[in-house]
Amino acid sequence: MTIQPRSDHSGHKVNEANHKHRVQFLIGGDESALPELEAVLSTLPLCATGRVFVEVESEDEIGLLDVPPRMTVTWLPRSRRSGAPGSGASCAQGEAFSRAIRAWAAEMLCADPEEAHIWLGGHYRGVAEAHDYLTTSLGVAADVIQTPPAYRLGVSR
Repeated sequence: MTIQPRSDHSGHKVNEANHKHRVQFLIGGDESALPELEAVLSTLPLCATGRVFVEVESEDEIGLLDVPPRMTVTWLPRSRRSGAPGSGASCAQGEAFSRAIRAWAAEMLCADPEEAHIWLGGHYRGVAEAHDYLTTSLGVAADVIQTPPAYRLGVSR
């Protein structure tokens, strides 16, 4: 007796990956937005794929986040990072997660940046730098990027 694979609702067989419409989730913020970040993570579908970058002051603030199995979490302690290259300055709040978001997006969103859902929270500097890079350099539409409404990023002035 041979078992034939069943089709699911999207038309592919259950033993095949459906890569046609894979949406990447990119989530980043610092410790000031941790409650909102956790709320966003709780709404993700179980099959979500992508990255989560969380900037904190030190290793002591690293915790556990409940994420779907295909999501990767990277904690970014500022106490172990420097500021702008060559400046000798310490890493400012928002700087580490903004750099991580920009680096990951430059590599992973190059094929189709519109197949992404992006959430940025935390210090204005980090959110604004990441948002500007995503929209200006990578051509990501502002409507796929969620930022704190008070920052008015992506809003026509």
